[in-house]
Amino acid sequence: MKSVPVSVFKVILAVFLWVLVFLPLGCSSYDQAGETAAEGRRRHLRNTRIDRQEMMADIDKFMLQDKPSRLTDKRIP
Repeated sequence: MKSVPVSVFKVILAVFLWVLVFLPLGCSSYDQAGETAAEGRRRHLRNTRIDRQEMMADIDKFMLQDKPSRLTDKRIP
């Protein structure tokens, strides 16, 4: 059985410590240079809403639900 070099353990330890430090912090701060935290939050919410709308439009197009069916030429009253 081969032994793992010490440098591999150092890399694993460094990644583990990085995750422990930066994972809880995340992207919780919305403020950017030149905008308030409220403006940043509104920008994030707007981007999320637009992304969701575009995803739903793509799903509808993929499932062929974006246009009425042309199975019959008769109108349903």
